[in-house]
Amino acid sequence: QVQLVESGGGLVQAGGSLRLSCAASGRTFSNYAMAWFRQTPGKEREFVARISWIADTTDYADSVKGRFTISRDSANTVYLQMSVLKREDTAVYYCAAGGAVGIRLWRLEGGYDYWGQGTQVTVSS
Repeated sequence: QVQLVESGGGLVQAGGSLRLSCAASGRTFSNYAMAWFRQTPGKEREFVARISWIADTTDYADSVKGRFTISRDSANTVYLQMSVLKREDTAVYYCAAGGAVGIRLWRLEGGYDYWGQGTQVTVSS
């Protein structure tokens, strides 16, 4: 059974940092891209960052570029280092994994096969 389990969320003041982790199990993800999305109430899930399976390609939403860093230290673990957090970064953050797809799907939910349950990040002013 495939599982993606996020951790590291919490409450942080604006300007602070958090590191999210995602542990994947149930299969080998070495040839899968991993990504982070986030969602706030009443809004659609939005793309945050993506890292390719050999970790040589990363992609970021404009809203987080320069502040967030996605990385992976093994085939089945991915991280999201979040710095200079803003109130608008408050959301539930989801980890996702997907096989090879065209670049047009990199930032879309449909480009990913597996999803975690999410971890809440709250940024206070």
